[in-house]
Amino acid sequence: MTTTATVASIGATSTAVTPTATSTTAARGTASTTAEPVTKRPRRTSTILTDRACQRSVTKREKVYDRKCPGLYVSIIPAGVATFNFKFTDSTTGKQRSTVLGVYNPETFTVEQARSKVYGLKGMAPTALVEQLRQTTAIKTARGKTVNEVIEERIDWMNTLVLKKDGEKRARIESWENVARHLRNFISPRLGKKIASEVTKHDIATLSNDIVAGEHGGKASVSNARHMRRAASGLFNWACEAGRDYVTASPCANLPKLDEEHPRDRALSEDEIRTLWHGLDRSDLPWDRRTRLALKFALITMLRSGEMLPIHRDEINAGEGTVDIPARRVKKRRVINQPLSDLALEIIREAMGNYDFAFTGRFGNAPLARLAMSGALTGTKVTKNGKRVARTPGICELLGLAPFTPHDLRRTAATMCGELGLSEGSIALCLDHQANKDENGKPLPAVTRKVYNRATRIVVTKKREVLERWAVELRRIIGEPVADDLRMAA
Repeated sequence: MTTTATVASIGATSTAVTPTATSTTAARGTASTTAEPVTKRPRRTSTILTDRACQRSVTKREKVYDRKCPGLYVSIIPAGVATFNFKFTDSTTGKQRSTVLGVYNPETFTVEQARSKVYGLKGMAPTALVEQLRQTTAIKTARGKTVNEVIEERIDWMNTLVLKKDGEKRARIESWENVARHLRNFISPRLGKKIASEVTKHDIATLSNDIVAGEHGGKASVSNARHMRRAASGLFNWACEAGRDYVTASPCANLPKLDEEHPRDRALSEDEIRTLWHGLDRSDLPWDRRTRLALKFALITMLRSGEMLPIHRDEINAGEGTVDIPARRVKKRRVINQPLSDLALEIIREAMGNYDFAFTGRFGNAPLARLAMSGALTGTKVTKNGKRVARTPGICELLGLAPFTPHDLRRTAATMCGELGLSEGSIALCLDHQANKDENGKPLPAVTRKVYNRATRIVVTKKREVLERWAVELRRIIGEPVADDLRMAA
């Protein structure tokens, strides 16, 4: 290629042909031309690759192609990292493609090993080669997901509605809200921005230790560490399943054991039961009457908060004196047919009134929130800008009782029934704990009641014996008269 430069000076004109670009400058009526070199594309370096060539220092990125194995080349960067690549032509599209083979390592991945890998790829059918590279690219993309991205995808998966065995559609993991809270509160703040495939066992163990020591933004808690581990294990086991491949293996295996947690053993005494029962009838307490009746109902029926608070009018069988708790509200996802003693019926009639639900809140015809009972016992506080500005004292404080939870009322009732000499198996049925022994104390096969024995009449009868006897005992404790027919029946 040639360009022409014209120089004019004092009426003289000359023409020159040069292999360079042209630049013209005019000054005092004179035009001059300056030649600039044309930048050429550097030629591709081709040589016989050696390990020594992969170890040399460079000032900018260089690619060196292997003359001995066409298609193999190494990319060397100033940081001293040499990466082997394989370039080939895709027979389906006619375009060139390139894939990474691995990083040079004098002990684990040398030039000869890279050549062997290329020879193996060349020996594959073109379509098989392209498909393998496509899968490799997909895996590399999946392995690039952060922990936060995997967490949100996991939550969406857990929350997906699926058909349950009772015919209703509910979330795939029905406790997904608790799991999501543990993932977002414990794991995301510390590991959320890390690549999921790069999370190590050391990361999980360190996080667990910090939660136990109270160095993770909350109070020291072995229980929270256990919740975190359970949520993390579920997350990474799910992430390494075939089809996702976000990680190669779970980093939660073989973690150091946590200290043993001691179960709560709080049970109210007779004096405390008496103080609570009559105290809940006081009109000067700053808590709604229906909330206080719910606490009484929990004590007399042994039901859990989430099972009893949303009891609907249609779930009560007045003629049979029972209530049917649907499976979606039960911890073990099985229907509970709970007998109601005469004392329980008195409480639920007063609480329900003309509403559809047994225990409604202050805002219309809707059941009380699940935390309403525990909030009433412990009290609530109002904060503004991180500072407490108001507090409503709890029932325990107002009545001078040692702190307890709604779940402790179930334990109290079971303990009292045990002291009455009632069958442990029947008490377990009232608590919705699966009986695993027969009347003679021999273990029962788990499959017997789960699959084969579906009878419920005998179960209701056993539970009614316990709950009626407990109602009579409770009336004695609180000082209420007991009818002769109830005393004889108990």
